[in-house]
Amino acid sequence: MATLTTLNFDNSFARLPNVLFTALNPTAIKSPFLVHFNPAAAQLLDLDTPSAAELSHYFGGHGVLPNSTALAMTYSGHQFGQYNPQLGDGRGLLLGEVINQKGERWDVHLKGAGRTPYSRFGDGRAVLRSSIREYLCSEAIHALGIPTTRALCIIGSKEPVQRETRETAATLVRIADSHIRFGHFEWIFHNKPTHLKDFADYVINRHYPDCAATDKPYAALLNAIVNRTAILMAQWQLVGFAHGVMNTDNFSITGCTFDYGPYGFLDVYKPSFVCNHSDNTGRYAWNQQPSIGLWNLNALAYALSPLIDKEDIMSALQRYEGVLVDYYYQGMQKKLGLTTHEADDNQLAFSLLDILMKNNMDYTRSFRTLSHVSKTDQVCSLRDDCLDRDTFDKWFQQYSARLQRELIADAQRQQQMQAVNPKFILRNYLAQTAIEKAEKGDFSELDTLLMLLQSPFAEHPDYECYADLPPDWGQDLEISCSS
Repeated sequence: MATLTTLNFDNSFARLPNVLFTALNPTAIKSPFLVHFNPAAAQLLDLDTPSAAELSHYFGGHGVLPNSTALAMTYSGHQFGQYNPQLGDGRGLLLGEVINQKGERWDVHLKGAGRTPYSRFGDGRAVLRSSIREYLCSEAIHALGIPTTRALCIIGSKEPVQRETRETAATLVRIADSHIRFGHFEWIFHNKPTHLKDFADYVINRHYPDCAATDKPYAALLNAIVNRTAILMAQWQLVGFAHGVMNTDNFSITGCTFDYGPYGFLDVYKPSFVCNHSDNTGRYAWNQQPSIGLWNLNALAYALSPLIDKEDIMSALQRYEGVLVDYYYQGMQKKLGLTTHEADDNQLAFSLLDILMKNNMDYTRSFRTLSHVSKTDQVCSLRDDCLDRDTFDKWFQQYSARLQRELIADAQRQQQMQAVNPKFILRNYLAQTAIEKAEKGDFSELDTLLMLLQSPFAEHPDYECYADLPPDWGQDLEISCSS
């Protein structure tokens, strides 16, 4: 196991042309202290548990890790559909890349590290509130089986930071297979086109080496990114996750969930759910996520167009819908406990979703309840949550008849359903409760939530209240972009 000072850094991005980044060290936060540490993320780096003092020193910006090379990346992107020519890391620094004993390369990134040349009018800081939200949700998404960045630790400070109200500064250490975004290619295309081929080669070599062996490596690269993005969008839809700010600078070229801001999980099944109070048009509503994924891929494809024939670009983009739909339907089959496929299965799923929507029923709890149904059940307790019980009863009769045609035993099917239908998700009111306690110096709720969110499919009978429906104040919470 490594210590913080013996991590195996090999910083390939820092060896790229310096027009792609600005090298600088973090600006220290005042009197840093450890808020929380995540041993599960530390394992990715082969990192033994450091002391609170070490974590606070290095990730509070008061020291530089040996062999790290801190830098702020340059990129641009489309924000709410409008191209912003100059973005970049305005409050975060890539500290370097750690290679673990498996040969895996992990970016280590410090969020809230202070002003950079790309901060514009920002102060370069993160706040405790947003750091807690990313820390918890990245672990929740990972445990749900969805590719995501991870969070190693949160460092707090009493240093004041002004947002809508006065808050306190914090830093968050993020671990990712890559911090390269769609927006990197957009910036290079518009500003340094002579670097486009070399940068694409770097991405292929680091993340998609199989593409290098094809006749058309850049077309293969686009196809691979299309495939991963389509699957990611389907995964978000299956668990009811809304990202909130699906700008191209928030989309990873490796197809992982990236940049947690005003996210939210569905409570009641409301397809038009908007979790970001700044999204006045509903551009990034939950039911718009699949189409926005394709929109963003079009922007990426345009940036790659000097390297790829138009026909190959069209072919790659046309694959998106089929990959997404196939993955989604397969996932919905699993959520319903169906191991074989019949012609009416998709309609069975859509009919259930229609019932959930019209009766304001909870998305996660409804599927979890179904996972306890037996073939011999004549009624289902889910009907108690339904106002239109006649319609539900008709649907349940169809579902029961469909289960009768499944060959696996009830216990095995229920186990398989409970392995894909979580009992615990990070509802916004749970995150808000943890934040309010943490702002008073009580970090115990982070312990509880992290434990539940890292094993969301287990029953945890002593923590039933964390699977409850949100209280009145916690329903339809909209979250700010400010952090």
